[in-house]
Amino acid sequence: MPRLSFRSVSSVGLVLIVLAIAAGGPRVVFADVFELKTGNTIEGDVLKQQGDVLLVDIGVEVVKVPLSQIKTRTASKGSANVPVEVKKHKLYRTAELPRRSVKDLTEKFGEGVVLIQTPGGLGSGFIVNESGFCVTNCHVIEKETRISATIFHRGADGEFNRRRVDDVRIVALNPFFDLALLQIPAQKDLVFKPVFLAADEDLQEGEEVFAIGNPLGLERSVSQGIIGTKNRNFKGQVYIQTTAEINPGNSGGPLFNARGEVIGVTNMKLLFAEGLGFAIPSPYLKLFLDNHEAFAFDRNNPNSGFRYLDPPRRKTPIAASGK
Repeated sequence: MPRLSFRSVSSVGLVLIVLAIAAGGPRVVFADVFELKTGNTIEGDVLKQQGDVLLVDIGVEVVKVPLSQIKTRTASKGSANVPVEVKKHKLYRTAELPRRSVKDLTEKFGEGVVLIQTPGGLGSGFIVNESGFCVTNCHVIEKETRISATIFHRGADGEFNRRRVDDVRIVALNPFFDLALLQIPAQKDLVFKPVFLAADEDLQEGEEVFAIGNPLGLERSVSQGIIGTKNRNFKGQVYIQTTAEINPGNSGGPLFNARGEVIGVTNMKLLFAEGLGFAIPSPYLKLFLDNHEAFAFDRNNPNSGFRYLDPPRRKTPIAASGK
C-alpha cells in the first residue's frame, strides 16, 4: 500500500484517505516528503510548480504548498527518483521518469547540456551516453571541422564550472533531419552526465515543456512553455511547435517534457515572431542515432551527404498564353 502522510488533516479526512485507497483510489508512486516550517509533513507527488507554489498530489486531492513554507524536501524511501523503466540502446537510453518541477529537472539534467562552438558561430548540444556522444543540429557545425564543446559540471560547492574541450570528433551528419552526432573526448577527472530520451512519444497540445541552451551565447539559459502543435509540417518534415523561447544559439539543444525526458531537438524559430519555436521530434532523433553508420562523416569531404540542388532558372521567359 502506498504511503501517504499529511499530519495536519483531521481524523475524518484521514478516514476518507484510507477509504479512497481501499477502494482503488489514485496511487502515489513517486513521492517526496516535505517538512513544513509549521512542523507538519506532507508526502506526495509533485505535479508542477506555479510561481511560488508547488502542486502536490497526496493521493486523493491536490494541495498547494507555498515554497516559502517548505523547510526540507527529500525523496520518499522506495522512490528516490528512480525511473519507472530505463531501456538502454546502442548510443542512448530511454526512460519514463516521474514528474518534477522545472527547477529540479534543470538541476538534475543541466550538466548534460553543452555549448558547441566552431570558428563560424555557436550553438547547443546534449550528451546522450557516458562515452561522450553528443547530439546537435547539422547546421550548427555544417562545413566546419574544428569543433569545441564547453561542459558545465557541478563542483563540490554545488556551483557549475566551465570546462572547454577541443578536438570534438564529428561522427555522423544528416542534413535532411538537421541532426549531427559528435563525440567529446574522455576527460580523466570528469564524468559525462547523459540525458534520457522519452520512451513514450504520445505528445499532447498544451503539454508543458522547457528548453535548456545557449541563446546568443547566454550560457545555460532555461525557457519554459507548452506544446503549441505536435505535428507542424515544414517542407515535408514534422516539427514540434512550442511557445518556449528559441533563439540563435539554442539550436541543437534539448526540448524536455515535464518529466525531464528529451522529446525533441530545438532547431529554429519564426523571425519577427515570439513564442513560435520548433524542435525536431525524438522519433527522428532515435532513427538517426540507431542508423548513424549510414550517415558517417567523411573528414575528406566535410559536405558529406546527398543534397538536391535547386533547378536552374529559365534564361528566357515563357511566352504568355494566347500570344
